[in-house]
Amino acid sequence: MEPKKNPKSDVSRNSSIYFAVGLALMLLVTNLTINYKTYDKSAIDIGMLNLDDELDEEIPITEQIVTPPPPPPPPPPAPEIIEVVEDEEEVEETVIESTETEQDTEIVEVEDIEVEEVEEDIEVPFSVIENVPVFPGCENEKNNTARRDCMSEKIAKFVNRKFNTDLAGDLGLSGRQRISVFFKIDKNGNIVNVGARAPHPGLEREAKRVISLLPKMKPGMQRGKAVTVPYSLPILFQVQD
Repeated sequence: MEPKKNPKSDVSRNSSIYFAVGLALMLLVTNLTINYKTYDKSAIDIGMLNLDDELDEEIPITEQIVTPPPPPPPPPPAPEIIEVVEDEEEVEETVIESTETEQDTEIVEVEDIEVEEVEEDIEVPFSVIENVPVFPGCENEKNNTARRDCMSEKIAKFVNRKFNTDLAGDLGLSGRQRISVFFKIDKNGNIVNVGARAPHPGLEREAKRVISLLPKMKPGMQRGKAVTVPYSLPILFQVQD
C-alpha cells in the first residue's frame, strides 16, 4: 500500500536542523544584547586641543624695593679756637753756598791717577790649551802633543811609585778600586785645589797626599800669558785577596 503523503512535504523530517539553527540565532542575539553599550554624547569632547593655554605660565608680579639713600654724614665738629703766639726765638736759616767758581779762582791741577791692573785668574782646559804645563823632564819635547803625553806619563809613574796600594787591604776593601783625582796647575806652576772621590775616605786622603807631592811645573801658556790649567787623573788598582 503506497503512502498518501509526499515524502518531500514532511515537515518533521528536518526539525533537528531547524532547532539547531534557531538555537544558534537566539544565542547570538542574546550575546549582542548583553554586550551592547551606550554612551552619553554630551560627555564626548570632539573639539581641538589648545596647547597655548597650557604653555602660558602665570608670572607673579614682583615689587621692586627701593633702598632709601643713606643718611648724610654728620657735620664736621667746629674747630677749636687757635691762639696765635708771636715768635720770640729767632730761627737760624741754613745758607747753601754755591759751588760755582769765579773767574779769579785758581784751579788746582790734579796729579795723574795710577790705575793698577788686576790680573784675572783665567782657567783653560788641559785639552785645548795652546802650551800645556811642562812637567820636569819633558822640556826637550818638540811639540805640544808630545809634551802633553810626556806629562801624563810622568804623573802616572809618580802616582804608582808614591801611592800606598796596601791601604785598600788594610781598610777591608777588595776587588778593583777606582779613585778620581782632580787638581789645578796655577799660573805659577804650583799644584792647588786638590780633590778626590773614592769608595772610602781613606783612599781619598791617600790620593790627595800623593798629588800634593807633585813637583812644581812650568805653567801653561795661553796667548802668551800664564794661565791656570785644571787636570783630572783616574787611579785604578786591583786589591790582591
